[in-house]
Amino acid sequence: MACTLHVAWDERLTGYDFGPGHPLAPVRVELTIALAEAFGVLAEPGVTVAAPAAASTAELELVHDPRYITAVRTGVADVAFGLGTPDNPVFAGMHEASALVAGATLAAAAAVWESRAQHGVSVAGGLHHAMRGMASGFCVYNDPAIAIRWLLGQGAERIAYVDVDVHHGDGVEAAFWDDPRVLTISLHEHPMTLFPGTGVPEDNGGPGAQGMAVNVALPAGTGDAGWLRAFDAVVPPLLRAFRPQVLVTQHGCDSHRLDPLAHLELSIDAQRTAQARLHHLAHETAAGHWVLTGGGGYELVHVVPRTWTHLLAEAAGRPLDPGAATPGAWRDFVRARTGARPPETMTEGAAASFSPFSSGYDPGDRVDRTIMATRNADFPLHGLLPSP
Repeated sequence: MACTLHVAWDERLTGYDFGPGHPLAPVRVELTIALAEAFGVLAEPGVTVAAPAAASTAELELVHDPRYITAVRTGVADVAFGLGTPDNPVFAGMHEASALVAGATLAAAAAVWESRAQHGVSVAGGLHHAMRGMASGFCVYNDPAIAIRWLLGQGAERIAYVDVDVHHGDGVEAAFWDDPRVLTISLHEHPMTLFPGTGVPEDNGGPGAQGMAVNVALPAGTGDAGWLRAFDAVVPPLLRAFRPQVLVTQHGCDSHRLDPLAHLELSIDAQRTAQARLHHLAHETAAGHWVLTGGGGYELVHVVPRTWTHLLAEAAGRPLDPGAATPGAWRDFVRARTGARPPETMTEGAAASFSPFSSGYDPGDRVDRTIMATRNADFPLHGLLPSP
């Protein structure tokens, strides 16, 4: 289906840059936008692209402590605020660059809430680890949490947040731990084997909000079939039960098998499949009100640009043929910009198929045990049965 899509984008968003050698290299976003433009995605009917304004201090304070914002603005290393660490080195203009990322996600949310577009995307956003008073995991300001808090302030009463990044969406979960208006669902690698070391099924919300924090902690090595089975077993039933007014999704693509920082084994084709499912669920459960962000992803040439270009095309309602060749001009740009050999097609040829959990529970399977742990912890609190 063709959809209206607002893309919050400005080349200044690549100024969120921790410096040479840091995994979160802004070239990944630059290559994504270049690939989407080469395919004509951003010029499709119904797609608008506009430069966002930076988030104001008052907007940042929807989630962050004023003392922390002052520390970021000052730009001095202070480990008490998580600044000046290997993950979050201080860089010139850190506050301005981080506030612009937050502003981009706010602009995407505003376009959806004000009915200027069905969907809004902030591909540079998804910085889901930042806490109220501390930078964490490459994230300075928590743009998804800020956008969700802004939506609540506009009158939204039910917001669902689905995070498919390989790392637990701990900062967003923490921001709404006690808030029954916000359902957070995170599918991530098990905390025993990956940063930030949180996100087990038993952690499912604070007083008055039990069952509103949902964690699917997948074993290292999980591939397409297991990941998609877990997604299918948990996400659609909960969204259908909760019926959010707005669906917010974080699309970190570091679950890919080539990602250097994690240990899941997904293909681009499985990630594209999940994007399509979330798009369908946005229309089915949230009247099409869908706010999307990027997130993690550290294979900068072969994974991030292709996965997020698929995401932009999906959100525009015009999915790309996965067998399509990457445009020659884009491949030339990749070589000139990075010196790397670019991918030639938009697929890895994976089937991205799975057996639905409704086909039966196998207690000897590690992924099925993960699924049941999550469903046992949360489904009864939503009036759902945990069994398949």
